[in-house]
Amino acid sequence: MAEKADYREIINEYKDQIRILKDEVDEMQSKLKEKDSALKRTTQKLENTTEDLDHSNEEIKKLQIELKQKKSFIHIKS
Repeated sequence: MAEKADYREIINEYKDQIRILKDEVDEMQSKLKEKDSALKRTTQKLENTTEDLDHSNEEIKKLQIELKQKKSFIHIKS
């Protein structure tokens, strides 16, 4: 009878360990989802910032061309 009780105790201990491991896996999966969401938000912000930068660079180039044209016009008039 004592052996049967020992086995039950061991089985219950294993069940507790399995429950704890399942909880840890659930927690890690939850954290992974949070990190994945944060990464997606950051990636989207980076894409938007890159688009803004590209647009700004295009505007700068247009203004530089316009300035050169105005300088040339002023130089020709002088």
